[in-house]
Amino acid sequence: MNQNDFKYHVTMSLVRKMVKKGLLTAEEYAVIDTKMREKYHPKIGTLFIGKPLTNPP
Repeated sequence: MNQNDFKYHVTMSLVRKMVKKGLLTAEEYAVIDTKMREKYHPKIGTLFIGKPLTNPP
């Protein structure tokens, strides 16, 4: 994993935790994810695209 991949995944891990705590919405997550992918260009950054952010009820 290169430095940009690492930075992207650390950032998005924190953002996912914020979503789970109700601090951000799924829409806000999507915007942040898009911006972080544009900024860091991670090679393996698309692993979570299309995955649910929380467990279904």
